[in-house]
Order: sequence, then C-alpha cells, then structure tokens
Amino acid sequence: MLVLTASHHVLAQTATPTASATASDVAALREQVQALTETVKALQQMVKDQQAALEKANITGNQLPQSEGTPSVASAPLPTPLPGASAQESFPTNDSSVVANAPIAPGAPAVNANGIATGQFPTTDESVVATPAGAISSTTGTPPTETSTSSLTQPITIAGGGKNYMNISFDGMFALAGSSARDLSHIEVGDHDPQQRGFNARNIELAFDGAVDPYFEGFANIVFKLDNDNQTEVEVEEAFMQTTNLPFGLQLKGGQFFAAFGRLNPMHPHVWDFADDALVHGRLLGPDGLRGVGAQISWTLPTPWYSQLILAAQNGRGSTGFSFRNPGDNGIFFGRETTDREARGLQDFVWIPRWENSVDLSPTQVVLAGVSGAFGSNETGANARTQIYGADVFYKWKSSHAEGGFPFVKWQSEVMYRRFEAGRGVDETFPVAETFHDWGLYSQVLWGFRKGWVAGLRGDYLHMQNSQFTDDADRQSRSRISANLSWYPTEFSKLRLQYNHDFLESNFFLTDREVDSVFLQFEFILGAHGAHKF
Repeated sequence: MLVLTASHHVLAQTATPTASATASDVAALREQVQALTETVKALQQMVKDQQAALEKANITGNQLPQSEGTPSVASAPLPTPLPGASAQESFPTNDSSVVANAPIAPGAPAVNANGIATGQFPTTDESVVATPAGAISSTTGTPPTETSTSSLTQPITIAGGGKNYMNISFDGMFALAGSSARDLSHIEVGDHDPQQRGFNARNIELAFDGAVDPYFEGFANIVFKLDNDNQTEVEVEEAFMQTTNLPFGLQLKGGQFFAAFGRLNPMHPHVWDFADDALVHGRLLGPDGLRGVGAQISWTLPTPWYSQLILAAQNGRGSTGFSFRNPGDNGIFFGRETTDREARGLQDFVWIPRWENSVDLSPTQVVLAGVSGAFGSNETGANARTQIYGADVFYKWKSSHAEGGFPFVKWQSEVMYRRFEAGRGVDETFPVAETFHDWGLYSQVLWGFRKGWVAGLRGDYLHMQNSQFTDDADRQSRSRISANLSWYPTEFSKLRLQYNHDFLESNFFLTDREVDSVFLQFEFILGAHGAHKF
C-alpha cells in the first residue's frame, strides 16, 4: 500500500502534457508510467508470497517449539538456552514433558548419577551432559562429570506418556588372561577381575537411568558374569532413586548403591583405569566393593569452591559388606565361625561419612581431595566392631589445546586403614580374640599422550597384620606393580593390554612367592551410558 501511494504521489507531481509538449516528451512519460506499474505488480506478488509463508510458519509453530523471541502458539513455555550451549548440545527431543524439566535460569537444581549438581538438564546421558573436563560449574560450584563431547553418542530413549523418560545401555567387558599362577582367582582380589587363565567374562552390564517424575530420578545396573565353569551369575549392582530439586544444596538417595568411600569404590569396573581392582580396595572394602541397601544424604556447601558432605547408612550385610556383617565362606571368616545375626539396632548398620573438596589450580588443572570412613559391627563376635578410614587425592591436567580431551595427565592415590576387632566366633569357640590393624595404598598415573591412547602405571601395597591363629590366605601382605596401554578406537569400544608383577610375602602359614600376569581386555558399549563422577 505504501508503494501504491508513493506511485500515485509521483504521478500527481508529474506535469500533465500540454499541447505544446513534444512527441518525445510524451513517449518518455509513458515509459516511466509503465515502469512504475511493473514495479507495483512485483511488490504485490512479494506481499502475497510473504503472507503465504507466514501462514505456513504459524501452522508449523503449532507442532514444533519456536526459538526464543518468536511468539509461540503452544501453551507450554519454552526453556531458556543455557549459556554457551549450541544446537548439537540440546537434548534431542521435542517432548514437552522432557523439555519442561530443563533449567530455565542459572542455578536451577539438577544432578548427575552420583548425586552431584550439574546445573543442566537432570540426566547423566553423555549426549546431554557435556561439561569440559577440569571445569567447575559457575552456577553450582560443583566438579564436572567425565563425559565425552562427541556428537556420536545418542541415548536409546523410551519416552512415556507422563513426565518421564528412560535411557538404556549395554556394556560387555571381557579379558584374555595368562599367568604364572594356576590359582589366579586367589591372586586377583576383585570379583570382576580375571579369575582364570584363558577367556573371562566377569562384567556384562545392563544399565538404566531416567526421570521418574519432576521430583526423582532413578538408576539401575544389572550385572551378568560367567564363573570359571561358564555358569551365569546375576547381581543387582545398583538400583536407587534420588531427589532432583531439594533446596539448600541437599539431596537424598535411597536403594541399593555403592558407598561414597574414596574414589575407586563408587566406580563401576568398566570405567576403571586398570583391568583389575587395587589390592587395598579388594581386601579391605571387599571383592564386590562396599555397597548395599540403605539411604544417603548429601549437602553441597555454599562455598566459593566445590565442597560436599555425605552421610550414608547401609545394612552392611553379606559379601558386599565384606568387613562388617559378612558371614564369610561357609559361615567362616578369618577362621572364626560367624554369628550371622539380624540387626539389633542402629549400631549394626554401616555408617559411611565423606567430605570432599575440589578446586581449580588453573584453567587446565584441577585437584580433588576427600576423606572417608565406614563404621559398623562384624560377625566374628557378639560385640565385634570394624572401623575403616580412608583419604584420597586426584589431580588432572589437560592441555589448553586439547583435542577430544587429549593430551592429559591424571594422578590418583588412596590410602586406607582398617581396625578389625575379631571376636571368638559363635559360642566363644575360637581360641583368642584379636584386633587386626591392616592398611594399604595405591598410586597410579595415566598419560593420554595421543587421541585415543592412554598409558598407565600403578603401584600397590597391602599390609595385613600377622596372626598365629588365622591361616586365611586373605591375611597375606603383598605388593604389586602394574603397567598398561589402552586404545579407545571410539567412545564405544576399548582395547587394553596390561602386565602385573605380584610379590606375596610369607607369614606363619604361607610362603612367599612372585607371580607374573598378562591381561588383554576388550569392551564394547551399546547406547549411551550414564556419566560417572569426575
């Protein structure tokens, strides 16, 4: 309309040809009028095309979420994009029940699989959680999870009709083992370590994680393993729910879960940096690690750096409560016939406190340190008690010019001490009561020298107090040196070659000996596995 008005205005101002006008003037005026007419027709067509495009956009807008700043006909509000987020980092769904859970402002509560707030969408899917390694969240002050930033990882997502979703992944980890020891099952201290010469399948994991509703999220890890006779065993490694939006930095967890003791214990075997368990972890916390049914509360302190207090209570019964209410093999533990009683009260639970802190030393360096404890009763006597103390430190450097997280250097160490009051067993039948003071440590260095390639070196030492009355092979002091080379063709597969040299010291019942072992570990992952704690 503006164009038509302008054209009429021009024509009005154009002098009407008079009788004195020449033929050339009349021809020129006609050409100008013709040109203006064609321009008006072209503009009219453009207006029609724009109207058609707007009508089509309005129809599409009723089905798809619109970008920020564009009026939406959908009734649900759209989330505000996270600072610095790109289109590839957005959660790959337009389900309003999922999108509505995304934080809409800095500081919105969200947590990862280990109970750590992330300030992002409350999921541990690697395709969603993409925090740079070594960074601390500017909104929550929490350390990141170790996740892959590759866009290849996509969750296998099952979206329900309500405010829920579920991711599924499958992890298969196998090993080919060779050793100078025929009793490799006695040399390796972890239940998921290679247990025999030849091929081993000790950790085949089916993992689930998802949002239960706006208040809780759930996680489950079901592990299948084959024993030395190729018989299948199944265990519920973890199955728990935890809150997502409690105020004041609080979070509650309940179910079956790994205790937050040190750095190695909460990690699943497929994310270990070595093919087998550390000696001190397997002997003091147990071959299956310290885990069980219980509840946990954590509090992220309002400090400029990341600081968190954790307190858990678990039943501490069975082999997953190894140093506590463990009836042992065939009812015998450390040579004593165990009581195998029911819990008499709160004193028979295992209480597990932890305090951990993390600071950035520089934009490329981060350090995390923590102290842990575990206290409860054991089954070797009516009033026998166990106390375990631990301290750990973790340091990581990553180049400012890193590609896909490489190169990097990681150093990790843990030390543990156990005071085990060994009673006289059922009916006071064992000759004496003893108190064992056992301790140990490990220290390891990982060097990611090239994209996909990591070299590792680990040293272990375990001191078990000698006993003239206990001929248990678990009570043998020993040390180990391990070296490995790992290759990650992609984030979905892994090949690892590792060499161990073990030295077992003599005691009253066992002679000293040395053992050499070699492992070739191979692993594959289907789907997107939840991120693990940094």
